[in-house]
Amino acid sequence: MAIVAKKIQDAKTTAIAELKADFSAGEAPDFIFTDYRGLTVEQITNLRKNLRAKDAKFKVIKNNFARIAFEQLSAPGEVASYLSGPTAVAIAPRDANEVAKVLLDFVKEAPTLNVKGGLVGNTVYDAKQIAAFSKLPGRLELISMLMSVMNGPARNLAAALNDVNARLVRTIKAVGDKKAESGAE
Repeated sequence: MAIVAKKIQDAKTTAIAELKADFSAGEAPDFIFTDYRGLTVEQITNLRKNLRAKDAKFKVIKNNFARIAFEQLSAPGEVASYLSGPTAVAIAPRDANEVAKVLLDFVKEAPTLNVKGGLVGNTVYDAKQIAAFSKLPGRLELISMLMSVMNGPARNLAAALNDVNARLVRTIKAVGDKKAESGAE
């Protein structure tokens, strides 16, 4: 006869609560799911260091706990398909494409890391879409592009207005040189 547990273990509820806290940290964090099987401790440490530079976390998770935490956070149901096998999640509080770039660059030096997919905003992406997403410019790059475009007309106007003064100065100097040359003869 099987014994049915009437009480949920406190350790499990605590672990799920911690995952929920990690998953809901920040405004709207994005998640990239990976299979970390075959990575050495040194490689995982290097990957975590690279991700920390982008303000991201790399956390090994228990799939059942993560599935429950995502359900409680009202994440799309397709997320559960990425929670199988050894799973680690990169949690990006901002600039998820920068985190995806770090992960995909790391795959080049450690091919055992496998990017499964991701949850960006409320959209679930597969591995190919995450690879394409990583090639997009980051937030800071987009802002600098926008500022450059906005700055262009003002820079051209300033150059045009400055050119009028410079032409006038060159013309006056040329007339003065011509008079000085004709007066010297």
